[in-house]
Amino acid sequence: MKNAPHSSRASNFLATDSRGFPRIHEIKFFIAEDTEIAEKIKLKVERVPANLAAFEGKLDASGMRFAIVVSRFNSFITERLLLSACDGLIRTGASKNDIDIVRVPGAFEIPSAARTLALTGKYDALICIGCLLRGDTAHYDVIVNEVTRGIGQSAQETGVPHAFGVLTCDTLEQAIDRAGLKMGNKGFEAALAAVEMAGLKTAISSQPSAVSKKQIPRSVRNDKGMRAPSKRRK
Repeated sequence: MKNAPHSSRASNFLATDSRGFPRIHEIKFFIAEDTEIAEKIKLKVERVPANLAAFEGKLDASGMRFAIVVSRFNSFITERLLLSACDGLIRTGASKNDIDIVRVPGAFEIPSAARTLALTGKYDALICIGCLLRGDTAHYDVIVNEVTRGIGQSAQETGVPHAFGVLTCDTLEQAIDRAGLKMGNKGFEAALAAVEMAGLKTAISSQPSAVSKKQIPRSVRNDKGMRAPSKRRK
């Protein structure tokens, strides 16, 4: 079998490690540098058709009810997130009377309170606000994982949108930057996400069901479509 031609950089491509396998980092270097091979692996990106329908939630909170679950721990940060979250809801059309604020001791208690609020059926969306700062122990990682999992699980099981406004930062400076300084305010962003997801849920729910209303339930059918009982051999 005739060997395929290769460029002058093929020596790097063919170089192997102690086990006889090609060196991965050198393969990547060769592919990235060789224009002939790079042209072959280049992906063709096509635009989405303009006439393709898509569901989107509008940033219109008029007539909707929201609940904000906010942690008192690290209140220096969470109060600023809360203020901007309320501002975001009001700016998109929500009434002050339709915004309920629930305070919990820390971020770990946010999922439980959010789930309780979601099960009442009174709210179109929830906003979860907290601030976790990394310390010297593994406590930070444990709490971050549980809070994230709990909020996501509550949203999935109750069907009520939950906006994630819990900061998970390494330092206090990072948290301050995300509470109104150069990185924006994550409370405001969470409020906009809650409004959009509430609108998206309404838009999807208003669509007709894919199952025809005239379809006869299996429980009231006769024997059509059901497998005939097999005869036992004697």
